[in-house]
Amino acid sequence: MTETNEATRTTYRVCVLPGDGIGPEIMAEALRVLEHVGEAYGVRFACEEHLIGGAAIDATRAAGRTPTALPEETLTAAKASDAVLLAAVGGPKWDGAKLGEARPEQGLLAIRKSLGLYLNLRPVRAYAALANASTLKPEVISGADLLIVRELTGGLYFGAHETQADVPGAGANGAAGMHATDVMEYSEYEVERVVRWAFEAASRRAVRKVTSVDKANVLSCSRMWREVVHRVAAEYPQVECSDMLVDNCAMQLVANPGQFSVLVTENTFGDILSDEASMLSGSLGMLASASLGDGTALYEPSHGSAPDIAGQGVANPLAQILSVAMMLRYSMHMDAAADRIERAVDAVLASGLRTRDIAEPATPADKIVGTRAMGQAVIDAFEAAE
Repeated sequence: MTETNEATRTTYRVCVLPGDGIGPEIMAEALRVLEHVGEAYGVRFACEEHLIGGAAIDATRAAGRTPTALPEETLTAAKASDAVLLAAVGGPKWDGAKLGEARPEQGLLAIRKSLGLYLNLRPVRAYAALANASTLKPEVISGADLLIVRELTGGLYFGAHETQADVPGAGANGAAGMHATDVMEYSEYEVERVVRWAFEAASRRAVRKVTSVDKANVLSCSRMWREVVHRVAAEYPQVECSDMLVDNCAMQLVANPGQFSVLVTENTFGDILSDEASMLSGSLGMLASASLGDGTALYEPSHGSAPDIAGQGVANPLAQILSVAMMLRYSMHMDAAADRIERAVDAVLASGLRTRDIAEPATPADKIVGTRAMGQAVIDAFEAAE
């Protein structure tokens, strides 16, 4: 786990990947915030923009190259940078890709794998100012503050995939039909490095508790996962540890989220549970994330590319801005700057300003703002907090 201290360098190189949909719009606001951070702390952020996802597929195809969601020049720049700041990838424009053709999501999976990013952090916090934006009752989510630690490069998403056609007996009434196989697999070291990070994180939180989520009553991978968790837990007697089956955890997240502090789980379960947990904060538009590991860390909002509102100037940039705060904290060791951004976001929400996704029916019309205005409000609050 990265130790936190104040910045000791004056220049950081950032690989910027706006991606698709609303990505360029929300990235613009994040970079404006980052510029003000640089001015406030005497640090230069050398930001270099590159292509990923659907935008990369279109650009490489237009250039007469083999279409790819992750061009080699993007990966080279990412590896040479101090951090990667990503917005979002994907959209219906590329949903019709045939088997074997490039898809936007391949770019995201490939860059994580190539950079050796094996765990994802997603802080989930119930903002008091947004209590009524959640579909859950305010008294249920009140005080919820958890960190989801998700394994990122193993499991079903990276196991073998196979689809066979005309398999005897695979169709209805014994006829031939399709048969598909997806393999979930993990090695012990893949589990241990993520679990150990979770215990290190928990040991630094106000509530020192790790909940390990698995499906050990059915899956061999989960039984191994649980065995590794218990072995690592013995090294952290100051941290409470418990196991929870994933179906029960899905229920507990919406029934009693306050019971969790650090939640650690494998790739597929983490993907699903972290999206479910987004409702504790009222919107996916409020959740930032960090992907960490052996190489350059990657920071991104947890929401998608929202192509239905792209170009309208109404997207919520707060998750992208909070991703900048995580980047400052984990890659640049600028804790004070990260804290200041988070306080600025709190102040903006407390003032009543809302983008459309987090507005309530009773929100005054003059308090509903667009992407640019929300970004400016955070900048103003950041400057006021000096």
